[in-house]
Amino acid sequence: MPLLVIVLSSAAVLLIAYFTYGSFLSRRFQLDRSVQTPATRLRDDLDYQPLAPSSLLPQHFSAIAAAGPIAGPIIAGLTFGWAPALIWILVGSILIGGVHDFASLVASVRHQARSIAEVVRDQMSRTSYLLFLTFIWIALVYIVVAFTDITAGSFVGPARAANGNVPGAAIAGSSLIYLLLPIGAGLLVRYAGVKAQTATLAAIPLVGLAILYGRLVPVDLQAWFQLESVGDARKAWSLLLLMYCLVAGVLPVWLLLQPRGELGGYFLYAALGVGAVGLIVGGGEVQYPAFRGFVVESARGPQALFPLLFITIACGACSGFHSLIASGTTSKQLRYETDARVIGYGTMLLEAMVAIVSLCCVMMFAAGSEELRGDPNQVYAQGIGSFAAALGIPRNVGITFALLAFTTFVYDTLDVCTRLGRFIIQELTGLHNWIGKLMGTTLTAGVPLFFLLRHPSDAPELYKTFWALFGASNQLLAALTLLGVTVWLWNTRRQMWVWLVAGLPTVWMYTMSTWALVSMTWPKLTGASRPGFMEDPVPYIGVILLLLALAMLVEAVRVILASFP
Repeated sequence: MPLLVIVLSSAAVLLIAYFTYGSFLSRRFQLDRSVQTPATRLRDDLDYQPLAPSSLLPQHFSAIAAAGPIAGPIIAGLTFGWAPALIWILVGSILIGGVHDFASLVASVRHQARSIAEVVRDQMSRTSYLLFLTFIWIALVYIVVAFTDITAGSFVGPARAANGNVPGAAIAGSSLIYLLLPIGAGLLVRYAGVKAQTATLAAIPLVGLAILYGRLVPVDLQAWFQLESVGDARKAWSLLLLMYCLVAGVLPVWLLLQPRGELGGYFLYAALGVGAVGLIVGGGEVQYPAFRGFVVESARGPQALFPLLFITIACGACSGFHSLIASGTTSKQLRYETDARVIGYGTMLLEAMVAIVSLCCVMMFAAGSEELRGDPNQVYAQGIGSFAAALGIPRNVGITFALLAFTTFVYDTLDVCTRLGRFIIQELTGLHNWIGKLMGTTLTAGVPLFFLLRHPSDAPELYKTFWALFGASNQLLAALTLLGVTVWLWNTRRQMWVWLVAGLPTVWMYTMSTWALVSMTWPKLTGASRPGFMEDPVPYIGVILLLLALAMLVEAVRVILASFP
């Protein structure tokens, strides 16, 4: 089957869903353009600033998409085959993920642009609020761990190309050049009166130069500091990336978050464009198996499709992390309520297309191919490199572009997670001054650093250990968000559609994520050789997350039952 047929059919399904189910959601949530949003009412140009969809969409898109819709579909596609992965991406994004993102954004806007945790407090109880905040912060830590490690790997390992390798040091050089561009754009907008879109468009060709000439300014930490191994270099990059998080997490949104987010959005558009045009021009047939079985043997042991598929593919189908972005930064910049349809629901469907293009990077190669070996970012780079080659672009340039794009998406995730983690620590401690800001940022970046630095340099990549936990906790966060949204909608609407639109997705996500957490914790904790926390913290963290989620479910049931006469 031609890859192009699958991509075009998927795009048509998502487009129809946007105009049908998206319109249905807008009517049910009673979006009103005339209502003044918090972005306008509370404007301070630090956290609150109304943006047109043309500026907010790429910022929100790059923040929620990041590396998740690339890594997850590739891992799941390689493990279970492309067919179940594709079905979950389409069904999940339309009926669950899109609803989750849209509802999170609208609920936050209707509650003064406060976080989804604060919405839970208003609609349920303070106990639920504290439980939810704790759960979110733990999930954020593991998101930072997973994506810091996988990005550090991009900077130390070569990516194979047809005419030689693309050194990780060259990717690092291009990446650091890229980071300077949004800061320059932010300064131009702030102090030179340049329009945000103009500054971003001016930065785009400079990104192209960074891709082409980053190899001329390689950043090789292993050589510079005479580190003994690639593993040590990976740790050094992890340290630098988390130092970046410390700084980025406290900078004003206009200096880095907004311009980098908008530029990152265009990067996503470009990656989608290269994939789409490459498919049209180069064609290509599906070579990878469609289905590999309900239980697949792998280096990590038996992998069961139920429930692991639904926690491996998070971003691209449904992701709890999106609710943190929607209610943490995006709701403070939403110009009109009616913009929530394109920003909340539309970008989730657009992210599904990113996931499908990523899945094509598996589908286009035969099982066992050299191109399918390595980390997910390397597999993605091989696929995009092939698409680029079909357009006459040198394959190694396409691979560099793909790896830089991947890194760019991770930057978005890392600094947004750090900023959100800072908000949570400040809320839990009540310290909203500079002490709370410093404490929150340091803890959110410092705890991941502990796990990354203590990981043995000669051991397998840390993200492989934490990806399942990240996926399960992320999806359980989505379930808890949907749970809070369901309670809010029932309290304000009292109509049966609430249970179908929000209630059923809650049950599905809650079932899959708790099932996955139990399956990854129970065998380890009851086995003959139970690991210590320092040796393997995954099962212990899993138990904590399960207890928090169970306590929140009990609170929600209590509130819902109390609402009936």
